[in-house]
Amino acid sequence: MSEATHLDGNAAAGAMSQLFAVDITAAIARCAGCGHTGVFANTRLYVDAPGLVARCTGCDGVLLRVVTTPTDTYLDFRGLTYLKVPNE
Repeated sequence: MSEATHLDGNAAAGAMSQLFAVDITAAIARCAGCGHTGVFANTRLYVDAPGLVARCTGCDGVLLRVVTTPTDTYLDFRGLTYLKVPNE
């Protein structure tokens, strides 16, 4: 029997807590739709919805959605190819 080559998602807790403890507005975001790359703070943010919606300044595609309910918060990053957060 071979040894497992992966861990479960709990192993990401430390790295993810460091990532989400920073201000993402300084992060570099790349749009999955048009490839536009820029500082996340420069995106168009819409708050007149059931949550927050960030749109690309290049193509107006949805980059990020955040919806908070009384019990949960939903994060949808599918419009981003990446979100590069600088190490302190």
